[in-house]
Amino acid sequence: MLHALPDVFQEIARVQRATAAWHEDELLMPDSNDTALLLHRANFELWHLEDRARDPHATDSAIAATKRSIDRVNQWRNDLVEQFDEALLATFQTHCMLNLAAPLHSETPGMMLDRLSILSLKLFHTTEESARQDAPEAHRERNRKRLATLQQQSDDLTVCLQQLLHAVSHGTRSYRLYRQLKMYNDPDLNPVLYNASLQGRQPPPA
Repeated sequence: MLHALPDVFQEIARVQRATAAWHEDELLMPDSNDTALLLHRANFELWHLEDRARDPHATDSAIAATKRSIDRVNQWRNDLVEQFDEALLATFQTHCMLNLAAPLHSETPGMMLDRLSILSLKLFHTTEESARQDAPEAHRERNRKRLATLQQQSDDLTVCLQQLLHAVSHGTRSYRLYRQLKMYNDPDLNPVLYNASLQGRQPPPA
């Protein structure tokens, strides 16, 4: 359970600091209890795995291994979104802030934090592209424009998330814990996996 409601502006500042730090040293890892930064770490790893999956010089086996890593990390990411929302709901309930009769918000705070995490990565890499000296000026200018758009989106979403937390804590909005219920990684639900098992073939590692 979270001990207090997060300040979204401070959380996003932490995410941005982590983005820069991890690009300096990939071995740095967040605390195992820091669900918000762990979620960002999952997106950080997914970002770079997705880059590797598009390497035109990679072998088929390397791409297959990367795709399986993407599945594994994406499952971790979805689990962390749920963990964040679950902990936040527990905090609201403990402090008697949750009004289940209030209108539902379709997107949970964890989903919004996930989007903000991805925006942080886009901002970091677009900033890099806007300053690339080995690229033409048109490339840098295009990315400066993209950077302004991304910053606006991040600023807007940060305010929206802060407003949602405020509204839930004052009983004027509510949200439910939405389980992702992914099927592709479950050997009992993915027909490719359970048919392989029935036929005595070993499925590839998840």
